[in-house]
Amino acid sequence: MDNRVLITGASQGIGLEFAKLFAADGHHLVLLARDEPRLKAIAAELEQAHGVKVLVLPKDLAKPNAAVEVFEELRREQVQVSILVNNAGFGAQGRFARLEWQRHADLLQVNVTALLQLTQLFLQPMLARQQGKILNVASTAAFVPGPYQAMYYASKSFVHSFSQALAKELQGTGVTLTTVYPGLTRSQFHARAGIVRPQKLIMMDAATVAKLGYQGLLAGKRTVVAGLRNKLLIGALKFAPVRLATKAAAKANQIKEG
Repeated sequence: MDNRVLITGASQGIGLEFAKLFAADGHHLVLLARDEPRLKAIAAELEQAHGVKVLVLPKDLAKPNAAVEVFEELRREQVQVSILVNNAGFGAQGRFARLEWQRHADLLQVNVTALLQLTQLFLQPMLARQQGKILNVASTAAFVPGPYQAMYYASKSFVHSFSQALAKELQGTGVTLTTVYPGLTRSQFHARAGIVRPQKLIMMDAATVAKLGYQGLLAGKRTVVAGLRNKLLIGALKFAPVRLATKAAAKANQIKEG
């Protein structure tokens, strides 16, 4: 059986940086994203640089059957996923009522449903082997309601709650689940969500976030908060009145409307 690391959202940002880290340590990969030409270019680069095998899966996780298709395709290819990295996700900025419903539906499918399906599908054989690792990418947004990005914040709150619960269930099974919590990160995420951030705003780079998550995963940690600034933010949010935290998030997220 061919053992590999499956990384979703692997064509850019934090997902791409995860792929580089795993490849550099000699892990064979399965890279999943929508952009097939870019995935193929990344695969060729990683194979040449590190001598690993990289399988490309051009899939849109917004499609309801995508997760099952991924699992079945890898089973047919006799690929065994030893590490699952649920990185794919996106946001949408604007008033909830004004955004098209399909945008909301796609966000839920990618950020929540696909993550759940992939986790359950690949977790079962991991449990049978009593070995495996899962890494879920949440966000500091998980700890506060987020007006003008309400669905994104809520989706990450779900990922946080689900992941912490499942990590507890997995104790003693030989399978670990790590959740990483990035804050503002330099990537294509903001452009895709229609978010314009001030250039002077301090952001972490995707490579740093991925390295922290990668190290935490290998160490079997349950929680990894990316950077001191984000640790302080989450600590403050736990004690701040919800109304005050929500007001601050609204101010940070609000866009000018015509």
